[in-house]
Amino acid sequence: MTATAEFTAAPPLSGPSAIAAFERDFALQRRRARVNWAIGAVLFFAVFLLTAWLGDFFKVTQVTLRDGSREWRWIIGAGLPRLGEFITKTFPVLRWDSLGADLAEWFWRWQTWLRLLVETILIAFMATVFGVIGGFLISFPASRNLSPNRTVLWTARRFLEFARTVPELVWALIFVFCFSVGPMAGVMAVGLHACGALGKLYSEVNENIDMRPLEGVKAAGGTWFDQIRYAVVPQVLPNIISYTLLRFEINVRSSSIIGYVGAGGLGQEIRTAMSFQEYTDLSALFLIILVTVVVIDFGSEKLRHRIIGLGERDA
Repeated sequence: MTATAEFTAAPPLSGPSAIAAFERDFALQRRRARVNWAIGAVLFFAVFLLTAWLGDFFKVTQVTLRDGSREWRWIIGAGLPRLGEFITKTFPVLRWDSLGADLAEWFWRWQTWLRLLVETILIAFMATVFGVIGGFLISFPASRNLSPNRTVLWTARRFLEFARTVPELVWALIFVFCFSVGPMAGVMAVGLHACGALGKLYSEVNENIDMRPLEGVKAAGGTWFDQIRYAVVPQVLPNIISYTLLRFEINVRSSSIIGYVGAGGLGQEIRTAMSFQEYTDLSALFLIILVTVVVIDFGSEKLRHRIIGLGERDA
């Protein structure tokens, strides 16, 4: 049978029967989509209700009425009023006629806080440097398309998982025990966690590269390191810069907390303020951290745009 005969014997691509078949298939797909959406919604609300129940967001309890009788009631968000009370206590008393004195009383330890803020930023900077170096080097053997073999891939991925699974506070407790109280423990704790997180992000970027430049370097006789240097790094560098600057901002926030367990930074002041119930000091510290993060975020954005050339194109 010739190709022409085969083409002639094929069923028509249009007509009432084809349109009816298309409508049936479309209706079937719509029904399947609705069923899948309904199942997903039911599962979502079931998990939400279970989580809310386990987290005491709402619960059923017996309450005593004024006449002495008891009845069961649903209590939703039992701790929300206390949250509002806590936030109200953190607000300082500011009067327009004595604004300068009130601000001076609010930030009465500004010199100590400024010194600890600089220490916090330096901890975050050193931790980011160590995290970037470690995450960058391990990300290549942790990438499926770049790892030399399965053993290296498995080992690199398990190390990154271990490093980022343990929270910074736990790492800080371990390193405070090893290096005593001080910024060194904070640098090691935040840096190790950042290494695991950045290594994961960098490896995902590596797995999305175009493999043709790498094959070209390999065909020219380049080693594995030559392929990474000349074919991979130029492709992933913009994303690496973005993730690095984002991680530095995250590390600043983390470094301001790990001092709570003695790893340096503003965290020790937060612990002192909470221990003595100095709520206005807490709001001052939170405001300092917020302003610092906003400034770092703005500077990181400008720096990233300048590195990748986006600012020059906008100009």
